[in-house]
Order: sequence, then C-alpha cells, then structure tokens
Amino acid sequence: MRLLSWLWEPLEYEFMRQALVLAVLLGMLCPVVGSLLIVQRLALLGDVISHAVLPGLAASLLLKIDLFVGALLAGAGSMLLVAWVQERSRLKADAVLGLVSAGFLALGTIGLSRVRVGVDLESLLFGDILAATSADTLRTLVLAAVVLAAVGLLYKELLFYTFDPEGAAACGLPAGLLGRGVLTAATLAIVAGMQAAGVVLVAALLVGPAGTAYLLVNRLGTMMLLGTVFAVAAGVVGLYLSYYLSVPSGATIVVVVFAGFLLVLAIDSGRNWLARRGLAKR
Repeated sequence: MRLLSWLWEPLEYEFMRQALVLAVLLGMLCPVVGSLLIVQRLALLGDVISHAVLPGLAASLLLKIDLFVGALLAGAGSMLLVAWVQERSRLKADAVLGLVSAGFLALGTIGLSRVRVGVDLESLLFGDILAATSADTLRTLVLAAVVLAAVGLLYKELLFYTFDPEGAAACGLPAGLLGRGVLTAATLAIVAGMQAAGVVLVAALLVGPAGTAYLLVNRLGTMMLLGTVFAVAAGVVGLYLSYYLSVPSGATIVVVVFAGFLLVLAIDSGRNWLARRGLAKR
C-alpha cells in the first residue's frame, strides 16, 4: 500500500504527468536515432548538434521568435557545415565534428551574452522537463511520429546503408539522401530533447540508451527496441527520483541513463570473463 502511495503521489500534479508523457515520447524517439548514429560511428554528432543549437537559441531570443525554430535552423545549419568542410578538407570526421562543435558553442555563448531579455539560462543549458507545456508535448509527439514512421518505412534501406554505404550506393539506393535523412532525424531528436535535458546533456539521451543496448545485442532492430525500453525506464525512474530527492530532473534522468550503462557494462564484462574462463578450462 505504501508503494502504491509512493508511485501515485507525483501523478497528482499536472506538471509530473506532462513530464512523464514527454519522457516516454523522448524514450521512444532518441534510441532509434541514436542506434543509427552509433552503428555508423557518428555518436559525437549528438554533441555537435546540441552545441550548434545555442546560436539558434540566442538568435531566437534576440529576434523574439520561437526557440524551436531557431534551434532547428541552427542544428540543420551545423550539419550542412560539417558536410561542406568534410568535402573540402582532408580532416577526419572526428576533427571536423570537434571543430564545428566548439565553433558553434562559442558563437552561442557570445550570442547569449548579448541577450537583454529575461531568460533562464540554466533551463536552456540543463533542461527543465517539469516546465513542459502541452504544446511541448504535442510538438514532441509529432516529431517522434514523423521520425519513427520514416525509419519504419525505410528500415531495410537504412539497414543496408548503415552497414555498407558504398554497397548501398552501388545498388542504386540514394545513399546521400539516406545519410542526410539520418542527420535530419538526429537534429529533430536533439531539438525535441532540449526541453528534458537542455543543450549540455541532451546528447546523452540520444546515445546513452542506444549504447547500452549495443552492449547486449548485435541486430539493429533489436538494439532500437531494447534501447527504447532502457530510455523509457530511465526517464520514469529519473523523474521519480528527482521528485523525491528534490534534484534537477534532466540531470537525474541522464545520471540514471549513465548508471544503467555502467551496470550493463559490468554485467556484460563479467559474462565475457566467465565465458573465457569456461573455454580455458576445456
């Protein structure tokens, strides 16, 4: 009875119900996109996009337009810049991503320093899922539906492209379009997740649950499904912990994601160690 009371109490508040719905939606969206990035070795892309939206947020505040619009345009612009630099330089992908990430972060810092209107920088940087409105939830629902529908319809093509881009292009698949589609999906997921975890932590929602699933399975579809389970569980557990411990909700969710990753890594390492010992005794 006490457990039921413990579970039910937060649900008496509208802001907690709204936050839980948003956490579940992000838990369904982020691991699917994150799985594609991890398998393609583009996990750092999440950090680049999350830093890239800062100038967009600053511009939105200065121009007094919707923050979502500015963040989305800045994120898309960063991806175009990454592609442009890669085509015109000999730098490796990780160097390009690191350079673009630092550049946009610096631009965002300068832009935010010029903002004269009242703005909660802590919420922008670290998120505030408890302040989510029904409009935020609806927007995330639409984004998640669009991205998940696209991944579902193009799953076979994405699977081929993810593991063998050159082979996919040779077989007549629009490899360039598929690649840009993945980047667009990552941008949408990052922008959607900013409300929950902010610019600094949102990349963890993208790659954390998917990376945890990657340790356990070797099929992309299974990785997406398992990552979704991990992400939804982390979102719910993180929100309950933040409520009862009176700590920031976005950071708590990310800590739960990280703790889950470490736990699964320890279990997987122990399982591999036992398997090696078993083989050595034969």
